[in-house]
Order: sequence, then C-alpha cells, then structure tokens
Amino acid sequence: MFIEPSRKKEILHPRTGWIEVICGSMFSGKTEELIRRLNRAKIARQAVEIFKPALDKRYHQEDIVSHNENSIRSTPVQTANEILLLAGNCEVVGLDEVQFFDTSILDVCNSLADKGKRVIVAGLDMDFQGKPFGCMPQLMSIAEYVTKVHAICVICGDVASHSYRISPSQERVLLGETDIYEARCRRCFNLGEKVDRNF
Repeated sequence: MFIEPSRKKEILHPRTGWIEVICGSMFSGKTEELIRRLNRAKIARQAVEIFKPALDKRYHQEDIVSHNENSIRSTPVQTANEILLLAGNCEVVGLDEVQFFDTSILDVCNSLADKGKRVIVAGLDMDFQGKPFGCMPQLMSIAEYVTKVHAICVICGDVASHSYRISPSQERVLLGETDIYEARCRRCFNLGEKVDRNF
C-alpha cells in the first residue's frame, strides 16, 4: 500500500496535542493574550478555529474582542460539544470565556488535544465572590500550560487578581464591564464597600 511521504511522517510521528489555559480576573488581559497566541499561529500558517459561548455578546455577536478593542473572528456556540463538530482538521483551537461553557468542555478539550491539536483557552478563574469559577479548576489541572495574568487594582494600584462586583446583583453569571466590575487586589476585594478610595 502506497502512503504519501507527508502522511507517512504523521503516522510515524503523530502530532502531539496539548492544552494551554490563560486565566485571571477581569481586565487582566486574558483575551488580549489569547488573540496574540492565535494570531501567531496564523502567521505560522497553522489552521486555526476559534469559538466563544453564544451568550457573550458584550462587544460583538461573533468576534472575540478584548478590552483594548483588538478582535479576531470566532464562531459562537451554544454547547461545548458543538466545538468537536466544527473544529474539523484545524491544528489550533482557541476558546474564550471558557468558564461559561458546560462541564463537557473538559472532555472536549481533552479529545481535541488527544487528536493532536493545540487547545488554547481563556477564562475567569474566580467569580465575583472570589470562588473558583465553573470548570476552570479542572481545566487548569489537566492543562500542560497555565498562565495566570493580573490586572491593576483600581483602588490602590497593587496587583489585582479579583473581579469585584459593584452591582448589588447576586447572579453568578452577570455580563458587564467597568459599569459592573472592578479589578481589585486581595485586600481591597476583602474590604468591599468599606474600602478607602483616598489612600
């Protein structure tokens, strides 16, 4: 049986897949870093597919957009399992706001990586109460690479890792920007409304 030389190489040395997680608070540059990595993959002429949860329509219906207004085309999906159907023969899969996906996202990411794909996901590691958010802890544990990025505390200027909610709403999922959230360090997050904005 004749096998093309390019296929022979893939059979003898199959591509290794892996998972990369970019996590942190709001305004920490997660999406910015995701876009940077995906654009570099495109420059390297790798086939890239990008997805985001359909519920995230803050900046654009389809594009992934950072707070700095950098953007990249993506496909909105309702469920994690849709990603397996749409990823096709790509080499790199990017996922934004991964904390909003259902728990099957873990199996989806593992399946994609097992097929030799580089899977890059970005998401909030903690919710507005400072508790681990959705599937993020499990994703971080199965990933080969984890990058934690930080914002700047709007109160004291220190390194911020918390997303403090200004709104009185207690819903766990509440989409918003600076009108609803602030990046805060641990101390200013714990002080809550009692924080001194004059120090």
